[in-house]
Amino acid sequence: MDPAGGPAPARGHLEAGSAGERAAAAHLESAGYRILARNVRAGGVEADLVAEAPGGAIAVVEVKARRGPFHAEERVGAAKRARLVRFAEALAARRGFGDRLFQFDVVAVELRDGSTPRVEHWPHAFDADG
Repeated sequence: MDPAGGPAPARGHLEAGSAGERAAAAHLESAGYRILARNVRAGGVEADLVAEAPGGAIAVVEVKARRGPFHAEERVGAAKRARLVRFAEALAARRGFGDRLFQFDVVAVELRDGSTPRVEHWPHAFDADG
């Protein structure tokens, strides 16, 4: 079981998630982001990546990784967006980021056997209103 009380994720899913997060972090760094934390918890919610965006905003990044192609509609639903907003509010209070702007980015990573992952990045994918 995972800490949230549900069934534990399958090993392949965890490996895909980890590989996706590494590819997403590398992509963001090449775009001028500075990775501040990975798999960090705040407000009872975990975010995949927290980064400083090129303009200085704190980016809360949700990474979606899959083996093979998938559609952009699968990115992030309303419930997940609300949890990430709650995460940002808790992080702002805990880390003293209260005066910093936050943005919510989504990175989709298509993992391909034997080749470079395909990465798509949606900066400002949604705002605090969901």
